[in-house]
Amino acid sequence: MASRFLPLITKADRLLEAFERLVLSASILLMAAVSIANVASRNLLGQSFTFVEELNQILMILITFVGIGYGVRHARHIRMSAIYDQLKGTVRKALMVIVSLATGILLLVLAWYAVQYVIGVYRTGSVTPAMRVPLYLVYAWVPVGFVVGGIQYLLAAWRNLTTPGVYLSFQQKEAYEPPAGGET
Repeated sequence: MASRFLPLITKADRLLEAFERLVLSASILLMAAVSIANVASRNLLGQSFTFVEELNQILMILITFVGIGYGVRHARHIRMSAIYDQLKGTVRKALMVIVSLATGILLLVLAWYAVQYVIGVYRTGSVTPAMRVPLYLVYAWVPVGFVVGGIQYLLAAWRNLTTPGVYLSFQQKEAYEPPAGGET
């Protein structure tokens, strides 16, 4: 039953990854371009662009929260693995399932709170000072990032429950190699 959904989930995950990669790379390139243009303008014309700092702050929010799902997908997130690294076999896999489920649920709860916050910001009608962008549009990426990250963790738990081996994420199988010489 679980293997029936695997190709569909994998395809959806790859499409989302392509979107995330595009958003992340475009945002980083745009940050660099406007920052360089601002420095050039300040040094050549004696004038800075008023919107650059604000735009970079918006892009940092975007990068941070779009990057959550991307980081989880590639198992590039922070892990506290002191206990995990000492475990083997079924216990190790069980701990990975528990951690993935708990983290996925936590991120979805945070997404719910973030949605409430975004709704509150929407109701105030707040906009950014220089570019006049509605703040709720900026902060809308926060719950999106939490939801995508939460889904990635839940997919990792599902993958560990339905397939052999230990997966750090839906895509990333654990490739643990013990230290040389038997040292720990």
